[in-house]
Amino acid sequence: MEVSATPALPEATAAAAPPGPWTNRFERLGEGFFSRLGAEPLPDPHWVAQSPGCAALLGLPADWSRRRDWNALAVFSGNAIWPGMKPLASVYSGHQFGVWAGQLGDGRALWLGELDTPVGPMELQLKGSGHTPYSRMGDGRAVLRSSIREFLCSEAMHALGVPTTRALCVTGATLPVLRETVETAAVATRIAPSFLRFGHFEHFASRGDAAALRALADFVIDCHEPDCRERDDPYAALLVRVSERTADLMADWQSVGFCHGVMNTDNMSILGLTIDYGPFGFLDAFDPAHICNHSDTQGRYAWARQPQVALWNLHALGHAMQDLVGSEEARHDALQSFPARFATAMVGRFSAKLGLAAPEADDAALIDDLLRLMAAAHADFTITFRRLSSFDASAGASNDALRDLFLDRLAFDAWAARYAERLRRDASSDRERALRMQRTNPKYVLRNHLAEAAIRAAEDGDFGVTERLHAVLQRPFDEQPESAVYADFPPAWAESIEVSCSS
Repeated sequence: MEVSATPALPEATAAAAPPGPWTNRFERLGEGFFSRLGAEPLPDPHWVAQSPGCAALLGLPADWSRRRDWNALAVFSGNAIWPGMKPLASVYSGHQFGVWAGQLGDGRALWLGELDTPVGPMELQLKGSGHTPYSRMGDGRAVLRSSIREFLCSEAMHALGVPTTRALCVTGATLPVLRETVETAAVATRIAPSFLRFGHFEHFASRGDAAALRALADFVIDCHEPDCRERDDPYAALLVRVSERTADLMADWQSVGFCHGVMNTDNMSILGLTIDYGPFGFLDAFDPAHICNHSDTQGRYAWARQPQVALWNLHALGHAMQDLVGSEEARHDALQSFPARFATAMVGRFSAKLGLAAPEADDAALIDDLLRLMAAAHADFTITFRRLSSFDASAGASNDALRDLFLDRLAFDAWAARYAERLRRDASSDRERALRMQRTNPKYVLRNHLAEAAIRAAEDGDFGVTERLHAVLQRPFDEQPESAVYADFPPAWAESIEVSCSS
């Protein structure tokens, strides 16, 4: 692959040394895995948003963005680098909407390096920093709209306890970028233990490059899953681990009503992280067939289909690893770990959402029947479970606030009677159970209309709305009465919001 002619970025001058050391393990894999290049400078950048929690995770001081000698605004806009950074764009391939797309790669992302942090090595990546050798027909830029959405959602998902990439900051500029309309450019900085995807494995397998494929698998095992090395078949053990992590992630997504929107194999993390926030959405009115991506005309990535698609993607990964895994039986068994793990995880997640303690045989039916009632009533997903947290299990209790969410009151009453009896068998008090359930059922999620309000304000130069919304989403399980408007039903205009692959 031809390396971009973009000139190397200047290093930021520093009286006090910027963060380090940079371990950069992925860079050691060699030139066949990436192209070295610098970002395209962003003219006259300004800060849009920052995450104090993500900065603390990296071990950065509270004033990291204001230190003149660190020049952080320039670094995270693509205009400079800190000593030790090794900018590069990685190559991968993948299936998009179930169709083999061939070579892809970091078309608008730039890996800056791997920083040694208090919680272990973390990779930093710019998203929207310009054209790379893998941009195909794209310009490599991101826009303010998509950058704010990724910043808010990745940090919100972390606060919800869902494995995810994190977002350190967003910078913006007046540079025009053409999407459906002309928008302004922005750069998001995201972090993760690794940005490796299923598509990295598919790339080298599709080219018949057995040496590179083995080197990649060894890299993942040695750096991220070292206990797999102790197994009789380390590569089969790795496939099991990826399958289990993916199953857990799918249960997490389903339990908070999250729709990814574009679950291509190149958007699936080898570490089981939520990655590549584009046309995502949280469920408002519950509809299992909800499609959050306007570009997904066939509904491949509808909410209810996400687990099935994840397994399809795992089979694509297993196919890519077939020459590494010792036998066809071992590969089959590794992939078969997904269904059982997912089923167990789903019952566990939703049992917690219902406040059930010791498991019983009929719990799955109780959960399914509630979801069917919610679907029939198009009950709001987040509000229903939050109100369920205050369920009164005593005989004759009305539970009107919850009951009013359902069209078929008699059907709800029948379910509520079963639920109350189930809770009484647990012998838990309403108060204790409510506190436990409120730590499981969030009050605040990043609904599309909240993100849209923050985007519109930011486009007018007001970044305070993004900052306030970010702060609320960092405490999703707390009541926060001063911020209750963020937990209300979506307004009527929210139904007209459309997100697509350009979002």
